[in-house]
Amino acid sequence: MFADVLVPLPLFGRFTYRLPDELAPCTVVGSRVIVPFGQKRHYTGIVTRLHHDAPAAGITVKDILSLLDPQPIILEGQLRLWQWIADYYLCAEGDVMKAALPGGFNIESSTLEQHYRPRTEQYVRLTSSFSGSGHKEALSKALEGMRRAPRQEALMLRFLELSGYDAGSTPHEVSRHELRSRDDTSGATALGTLVKKGFLELYDVEISRLKPSSLTPGMLAPLTPVQQTAFAQIKDLWQHHDVCLLHGVTSSGKTEIYMHLIQEAIARGEQVLYMLPEIALTSQMQQRLRRVFGNRLGVYHSKFSDAERVEIWRKQLSSEPYDVILGVRSSVFLPYRRLGLVIIDEEHENSYKQQEPAPRYHARNVAIVLASQFGAKALLGSATPSVESYYNATSGKYGLVTLSERYQSVQMPQIEVVDVKELRRKRRMEGNFSPQLIAAIREALSRGEQAILFQNRRGYAPVVECATCGWVPRCQRCDVSLTYHRRLGQLVCHYCGNVYRLPASCPQCEESNLRHIGLGTERIEEELHALIPEARIDRMDLDTTRAKTAYDRILDNFASRHTDILIGTQMVSKGLDFAHVSVVGIIDADTMLNFPDFRSYERAYQLMAQVSGRAGRRDRQGLVILQTRSTDIPVVSQVRHYDFPGLFADQLTERQAFGYPPFTRLIYLYLRGRDERRLSEAAIAVKQHLDTLFGSRVLGPEAPPVARVQGLYIRKIMLKLELGYHPRTARQQLQQLLSEMSAQGQLTGIVTHFDVDPM
Repeated sequence: MFADVLVPLPLFGRFTYRLPDELAPCTVVGSRVIVPFGQKRHYTGIVTRLHHDAPAAGITVKDILSLLDPQPIILEGQLRLWQWIADYYLCAEGDVMKAALPGGFNIESSTLEQHYRPRTEQYVRLTSSFSGSGHKEALSKALEGMRRAPRQEALMLRFLELSGYDAGSTPHEVSRHELRSRDDTSGATALGTLVKKGFLELYDVEISRLKPSSLTPGMLAPLTPVQQTAFAQIKDLWQHHDVCLLHGVTSSGKTEIYMHLIQEAIARGEQVLYMLPEIALTSQMQQRLRRVFGNRLGVYHSKFSDAERVEIWRKQLSSEPYDVILGVRSSVFLPYRRLGLVIIDEEHENSYKQQEPAPRYHARNVAIVLASQFGAKALLGSATPSVESYYNATSGKYGLVTLSERYQSVQMPQIEVVDVKELRRKRRMEGNFSPQLIAAIREALSRGEQAILFQNRRGYAPVVECATCGWVPRCQRCDVSLTYHRRLGQLVCHYCGNVYRLPASCPQCEESNLRHIGLGTERIEEELHALIPEARIDRMDLDTTRAKTAYDRILDNFASRHTDILIGTQMVSKGLDFAHVSVVGIIDADTMLNFPDFRSYERAYQLMAQVSGRAGRRDRQGLVILQTRSTDIPVVSQVRHYDFPGLFADQLTERQAFGYPPFTRLIYLYLRGRDERRLSEAAIAVKQHLDTLFGSRVLGPEAPPVARVQGLYIRKIMLKLELGYHPRTARQQLQQLLSEMSAQGQLTGIVTHFDVDPM
């Protein structure tokens, strides 16, 4: 018998191995196996097919070395989804496997040791000589013999008490820790003696790393009439559409609608996948869902250890899986058997798109495909939908439900646009703060309220420059200026992570005249401390949230009002719910507006509208101070007036005129190499071949804004396919072309990859 095995390598196809006779009866599709691959390497593979089709004569077939799982850890539906992802996003299925499986499922190639080890705890029980109803007399005699050893006798009596031995019912399990913690004698020595004498024995019990919730599940809050109408509309539209978009303004109560839909799905015996774009959001949402669904809820994201993720995966395969999974993009890869509902909240977020490494998938789109495989319904939710999703909804592909008022008719925040250029001319700015923003923050704090400040750049300053000669420190491996981090006292490359010492003087002209240009969250924090020293300030960005519990700590402190002002990057723009935030400051909107990308205005609107929505809950209208040097740009007016239809109409007109999504499909082909001249020649050769296949649909090659990363130069070729062009045909042509050029040596030293539906 032979087995086709998928290995976690960027290679196309599956590999055939001989299945030894002793493994054949217990090997099934979806099992993990250890296979040899290449010279003295071993990998964890997944069996995808069992058969008797011997390879052609002359082909050497290696044996599978061992079977790791008596039961499959991958369901056949998951294998179909992996295949779809690899096919659609133009990557190897091994890349998908590597992204999908928790690292704890892999084995060390050199030692063949598994990464995942169950957590165990030692328990204590009577040996067979003294357990059971027929051995009470022997146990009594043993206790009589212990009277000369009072510590042993006390420990034995404590064990019998804890285990409920005399109660006549099934004895309780007693852990070694529990026995010793409740024993006031020298427990360790006495226990060791009792084990040595054969009265007690120790055994290991596997302990779950997943901590159950202590919350008692409660009742769902009733929906308001407006929410009830939207709830009914969604269910009605699902009769004709598998996917529905819920377009609800910030604080309109979309989450309550989700929870009622989840409750109905669970009552039907279905599982629910609830996706969020950021780990930061899962903490608040987890608490809300736990209060209703208790331990029926599982959470899955990358801040969990590999071992914890393995245990969640295994629970999903058990007879009692979680009914609801709350997770970020990786949660689409978990095993499901009875999925009935998929909710993708904040569906517009770029975080759903995997950028590096392959597979460069979009979790929103994969989740929709996953739902279709189960015949499940999908619900997309956002206050600022992506242009593509809104177009699909308005054109009839998706259902569309609109919530246009906030929960309990709370007013939308007032947005005040401040012309920073004019204020600087009049010398009225206090550092990077307008007088309006400082006054609003001080007034809010005097009322016991809170503020959020948004700046979508971390660090202290994006650029350090010599004021004398104009020298700017740049990364040695990337074509990008270094960001200054004052607390570290270092320059950091935000592309490769390299760290450099900040020079005391300019290495070019030797003048000590270095200045900081631009601003990041760290600089905002420092300036605000100087302006409002009495305020308690916290910062939430990639630098402050690296630790596993950092998100929860920062958000808990803000929610409990131990923090007055929260400064952050786009992490603070997403659906966080704080009752006492009355002021939001957008420090520098221009960093979002002046970006060379056809989606820049859409993204700027989404970020500014989302962070504005954090202000003004419950009984007070919020205030948003939007600082910009570009007050006349249409998107600024659209943000100010919450004019999403206006933004959508403008974007649709532009994209139709210039052939961008949703009217075309984009595929970017990236080429990377260490030799810039050779890379340029290869890119031109690829472009010429593509021209013969796709004609005017091909644009480039061009160097992207950051044209070298981690020592590799980059060239990009863009392919615009009209919607009528069959994507599978295009993918086959692209893969075949690169394969042929590689075989001819035209791409030697060049790394290529595709980005399908780039963001």
